[in-house]
Amino acid sequence: MTDPADLTVTIVDGYVDEPAHFGVPPYISTYPRFTAGAVVDAGVPESNVVYHTIDELREDRQKWRDVADADLMIYIGGMTVPGKYVGGTPAEPDEVRELAWVAEGTALMGGPIRFGVGDENAGGQDMERKNLDYDFVAKGDIEAAAYDLVDSGLEGFGNRMRDNEELDRWAATGAFVIEQHPNHPDHLICEMETSRGCAYRCSFCTEPLYGNPAFRTADSVVKEVENLYDRGARHFRLGRQADILAFGGDGEAPNPDALRRLYGGIREVAPDLGTLHLDNVNPITIVGWPEKSREALRIIAEHNTAGDTAAFGLESADPVVQEENNLNVSADECFEAVKIVNEVAGWRPGDDPADAPTHGSNAASRLPKLLPGINLLHGLKGEREETFEHNKRFLQRVYDEGLMVRRINIRQVMAFDGTDMSDTGADIARDHKQLFKTYKKEVREEIDQPMLRRVAPAGTVLPNVHLEYHQDGRTFGRQLGTYPLLVGIPGERELGKTIDVAVVDHGYRSVTGVPYPLDFNEASMDELTAIPGIGRSTAGDIVVNRPYTDAADVGVDADVTKYVQ
Repeated sequence: MTDPADLTVTIVDGYVDEPAHFGVPPYISTYPRFTAGAVVDAGVPESNVVYHTIDELREDRQKWRDVADADLMIYIGGMTVPGKYVGGTPAEPDEVRELAWVAEGTALMGGPIRFGVGDENAGGQDMERKNLDYDFVAKGDIEAAAYDLVDSGLEGFGNRMRDNEELDRWAATGAFVIEQHPNHPDHLICEMETSRGCAYRCSFCTEPLYGNPAFRTADSVVKEVENLYDRGARHFRLGRQADILAFGGDGEAPNPDALRRLYGGIREVAPDLGTLHLDNVNPITIVGWPEKSREALRIIAEHNTAGDTAAFGLESADPVVQEENNLNVSADECFEAVKIVNEVAGWRPGDDPADAPTHGSNAASRLPKLLPGINLLHGLKGEREETFEHNKRFLQRVYDEGLMVRRINIRQVMAFDGTDMSDTGADIARDHKQLFKTYKKEVREEIDQPMLRRVAPAGTVLPNVHLEYHQDGRTFGRQLGTYPLLVGIPGERELGKTIDVAVVDHGYRSVTGVPYPLDFNEASMDELTAIPGIGRSTAGDIVVNRPYTDAADVGVDADVTKYVQ
């Protein structure tokens, strides 16, 4: 039997994306952290655990030696919702196989990949369970499998789910692994699990495959945050749950006291955090318990950082689709939930919370504290041409009522074994592909862009935008957080830096910005021209007439005061 103290372990993060879990950089999911904690708890020295992302392996073939030489190579990955990514590229099935072929020791695979893989990471696909040539596939929790495999001397394990006592140990112990992430410490956001499983059974969703809601205690989550904070983490997202409002309760009703302990505790152990965001909120919770939900939302908005998003799983505004897929919220109920979040948390730092939702010329120049996001899913059972019209009418109603949503996520279904969609598969999504493309374009043009102007009008300041890539003579970056805005800045700036930006213009899903505060004595022609009301001729005059003592000296008709401090 192999002594755990002699084992070397390499964990490869191929990234995950689930209905209630992010893991593509700049996010790091819970899986590699819990798994690292599990193998250390089983006796492997912390110094014997190596962590690599799939992007690291693509960029540096020498790091594949860690895959080849490890006594135990653990691959973690799996996409159960389709997405587009900027910070990293999820591993494709062929890459996952190659890892198994290269590994000379024992190869273990786990994470949501156990639910199935397609030909590529994309929507509109049927997903199949495959072992991809690994010695072992964890059909339960990867962290439990890793613990048991190490404990057995690499001889095997029984598929099982970990319990909360184990999770408390492994979550705290595994914090060290974030120090090996290439984005650590400044551009890394730690996904935090508060619960998993779901009380509802929507046809397409893999979250119910984890069972009924199982909640951690507030103390457990806070302790994990404290350990991560001590290891340099400053950005946290309470994203691993089906409904944050139900935390600490029965899985359905809100528990404001539990949220107060959770959020207050995080703020106490991480006093200088940079980001505290969340993800999923079930709109049926808000309409079912409106007063408790209002109190819970007030607690969140008091403790979070601005620009936060509560993703609402409406999925479809069509009553036929709702009925056939066991969706638990109607369009009218979702609208009411959108309204309540706006009224309680749609205020901006510097505004009076009682005035929420705040937008327009008198609103403060920051993003709102917390807004809903709307998830729409296509290819579900019962979908018809009218479905697309139902969805557009719902979105138009939200806009016409003066409300705000932070983003609208439009996807096509991925059909997994174990869900009700497995019988239908991706056939409907494929049949409606062209209709879907036309509808998506219309939503972007007719709803997304005007909504973005309302949420982030010209002059809105976005602090700490991390510069990520160059394209077409511009630099693009994002803040850390839930569904951050993509920001394009004129000119090619040094990547990896973080700057404050003021919004000047709007795309469908992104904004154009200039450095904030803008120095009119140093600004480039492209930056000056980007400001509303300043054309190229005026920008040339500004450059010729430098220097200026303050913005008032610039002498242009456009309002430039919002771009200077």
